[in-house]
Amino acid sequence: MNLTEYSFLVVKTPRMIPSRSRFTMALSSPVALVILLLNTLTICKAFYLPGLAPVNYCRKSDVSSTCKSDVILYVNRLNTEESNLPFEYHHFDFCLGKEENSPVENLGQVVFGERIRPGPYQIQFLDDVECKVACRKNYTGGDADSDRRMMVLKKGISLNYQHHWIVDNMPVTWCYQLETGKQYCSIGFPMGCLVRPDGDGCPINLPYKRTLHYYPFNHVDLEITYHSGAREDWGIGFGSSGRIISVKVTPKSLSHADPSKPNCLGTEPLAIPESSLKNGVFLEIVYTYSVKFVLNNSVKWSSRWDYILESMPHTNIQWFSILNSLVIVLFLSGMVAMIMLRTLHKDIARYNQMDSGEDAQEEFGWKLVHGDVFRPPRKGMLLSVFLGSGVQVLAMSMVTLAFACLGFLSPANRGALMTCSMVLFVSLGTPAGYVSARIYKSFGGVKWKSNVILTSLVCPGVVFSLFFVMNLVLWGESSSGAVPFSTLIALLALWFGVSVPLTFVGAYFGFRKRSLEHPVRTNQIPRQIPDQSIYTQPIPGIVMGGVLPFGCIFIQLFFILSSLWSNQMYYMFGFLFLVFLILVITCSETTILLCYFHLCAEDYHWWWRSFLTSGFTAVYLFIYCCHYFFTKLSIKDSASTFLYFGYTAIMVFLFFLLTGTIGFFACFWFIRKIYSVVKVD
Repeated sequence: MNLTEYSFLVVKTPRMIPSRSRFTMALSSPVALVILLLNTLTICKAFYLPGLAPVNYCRKSDVSSTCKSDVILYVNRLNTEESNLPFEYHHFDFCLGKEENSPVENLGQVVFGERIRPGPYQIQFLDDVECKVACRKNYTGGDADSDRRMMVLKKGISLNYQHHWIVDNMPVTWCYQLETGKQYCSIGFPMGCLVRPDGDGCPINLPYKRTLHYYPFNHVDLEITYHSGAREDWGIGFGSSGRIISVKVTPKSLSHADPSKPNCLGTEPLAIPESSLKNGVFLEIVYTYSVKFVLNNSVKWSSRWDYILESMPHTNIQWFSILNSLVIVLFLSGMVAMIMLRTLHKDIARYNQMDSGEDAQEEFGWKLVHGDVFRPPRKGMLLSVFLGSGVQVLAMSMVTLAFACLGFLSPANRGALMTCSMVLFVSLGTPAGYVSARIYKSFGGVKWKSNVILTSLVCPGVVFSLFFVMNLVLWGESSSGAVPFSTLIALLALWFGVSVPLTFVGAYFGFRKRSLEHPVRTNQIPRQIPDQSIYTQPIPGIVMGGVLPFGCIFIQLFFILSSLWSNQMYYMFGFLFLVFLILVITCSETTILLCYFHLCAEDYHWWWRSFLTSGFTAVYLFIYCCHYFFTKLSIKDSASTFLYFGYTAIMVFLFFLLTGTIGFFACFWFIRKIYSVVKVD
């Protein structure tokens, strides 16, 4: 479903996203709450984005313009937690559908490596199927092509590669019981299993042999649950029509005694020995499937995602942990703000005392450096470039999270989150150029051409270079995660055709503006900075500055990294938006507090320090990503390790720009404020 195809379907029901997700977003986003109240209090019709509109199905004999009978099962790329190399469905020699009917992926899906193709399974609505053959795959020992296909199949099974199927824009789920007794529904299921001599290795309870054998899952039982509708609701007859609310799969490994007449009720699994097939030995794998339709009118179509989201592990822990973190961070932020306000009030009151000349107090503390506090920093060009790109990332993050909280970027709209982020980033070049130009001009810079070129090329160039190098690795491994050359050209076109010109426009207006007027004048001769204690030296202050901001996000980091690397689904964007706001507040207050201490110690080099203090949170983020890699993932091959740390480097760099920019502008506002309210001779 392409996000750019804005064809909206007007319906009577305004419920577009899972009810649990709606409730979370309404609680955690004031904007979403206002929208929800407006929808409740006004009589209006809602619209659906592509991929979120309900599809009506009916029997083949009742097909009309309001319903269809073909239930298309799409297959996606396969991935695993033991490797960062996804592969297309046909890479493992499975049954293929008509790939010319493949849907068009949007930009986000292509970048994430999704490759959606029609599956080989023929499904008609309300037409149950018993043990139907999808295809047959033959292997002959000694044949080079057969040996290669068999080796790829075994390697996929040994690395626990997972199928990802889609029906009616819903993931096909594999539900099983956890050790706690709770049912867990995974949005993927294994392509097979490897049983070791101790009997471990297969999640399916079947009589597997106690030797090292591979067991491909060559049979699937599909249970399609649907919600039936009345004629006045959907324009079709009750009982013969409906909307799909869930598709569950049960994979099996079956050895058919007579391949010409497969029997799907048997229990003997299909075992493939570890060693290669001997010369002349023939092996046939018959892929079969069964389909069963189940009526369930107790679950509405608008709530069909709930059973997947509610079964996600650690959901309750996430709620408790986020609320606990929220209370702690708000308490600490309140304490910091209260201390700052009381201390500053006393300082300003003392500085502004109008005593006689002989009783006038000598200047001390942060007022003593008023003649140097706005002295331009070293490497001012680089700092202005970082700030411009940081504003670009900050604006992109806020707008993306706002759209996600409103439900436009829900899990049902595949690839929309990445597409929205990339489009917003290239479209926000104007504020990047404007901010960079204004800051650079305030430093007294005159090389405006160098400034605008560096702003438009340096930070996006770092990200694109890392991405391109990792794409070369994916190309070399023949992975489906490799972005096609045409998509790379499209990304370059967005960069140089949209982002760069918009950056030039913003820089043009930024340089035309008058230079920022500071509240105090700068002395010609720099003041000597006294010896600093260990707590007010640059490096200890910067290291300490990132602790509190990281403390308010590390809980969310686990779930974000799990969604990226462990095939979990992230949907609590309302909580993420709250955590983002807390991050902004915490970065601002921490940087202001440390900056105040440094100024009181007569150290006026605050420009870079304010940026690096909050930006150091990215270093803690990198350390946490390393911890996650070594404790939660089972990746061993060098290519996957390189990809993990390459993508982590991109994430850490963008987070560095984001947090550093927040801290800088908070400190910039604070210093201008305090020096504008004191009387300076």
